Amino acid sequence: MSTSVAPLEMVDTGRYPLTDPGSPAWREVVARTRAELADVGCSVLADFVRPDLREVLRAECAELAPHAYTKVEKVNAYNIALDTPLPEDHPGRTVMERGNAFVARDRIPASSIIATLYTSPVFQRFVADCFGLPELHELADPLSGLTLNVIAPGRAHPWHFDTNEFTVSMLTQEPTAGGAFDYCPNIRSAEAENLDDVRAVLAGDTRPVKRLGLRPGDLQLFKGRFALHRVSTVEGMIARHSAIFAYSERPGVIGSAERTRQLFGRVLPEHLAGRAVRGDELLD
Repeated sequence: MSTSVAPLEMVDTGRYPLTDPGSPAWREVVARTRAELADVGCSVLADFVRPDLREVLRAECAELAPHAYTKVEKVNAYNIALDTPLPEDHPGRTVMERGNAFVARDRIPASSIIATLYTSPVFQRFVADCFGLPELHELADPLSGLTLNVIAPGRAHPWHFDTNEFTVSMLTQEPTAGGAFDYCPNIRSAEAENLDDVRAVLAGDTRPVKRLGLRPGDLQLFKGRFALHRVSTVEGMIARHSAIFAYSERPGVIGSAERTRQLFGRVLPEHLAGRAVRGDELLD
């Protein structure tokens, strides 16, 4: 199932004026979003997708969900190999169970709502403006640039950091219960891992944790490279689906072979060619 709706026709342009870049209304939305990102590293643009398309959005992604690579694995917050040499008290030694699954970009039709938005120049310009950047680049990674995150009942996506600096996501299907998005804004920076703070959250400290209420069609802008975050265990009979639109400030960003195997169960030549680009020296 796919649509042929143009990207601007998918968006509630009455609230989010993508049809009028640089207008006063555009600048007002951008200013509000930038303020929230500066304050807590996250902003939610409620009801971004038009109400009459939300069922199409849900159905398209539900049709893709069976293509998700599903394998419950033991991971750490940095998604590096568990046998990586680390000091005894390093938070990377905390092992968690990852039960979510990902549909890779090469399984997502270019005509789908999420792919049309992801590749839309005007959408990218809007997102870049919200992040205060001159431009954003789609990830060069052929698997992880655009994905569908599928969390089945009884499963969770444990605490982790993102590879890319900026993540844009959209809930496409709500679970019956559970599946809350929790995050710790600015718990690390490009200059400092802040291991003590990360270790405390992994040990159960909830003081730095914020929780978001999300609905299908909401657009979430998030600085996921610097915020430890998770999706709590999904409850009931309905899976949680969310589209992940991954962008970077610089071209050429490709995931590591280790992390790619974890997420998709396969790697491509691009992941083995040593072409990965990073903007910092963080663990991952």
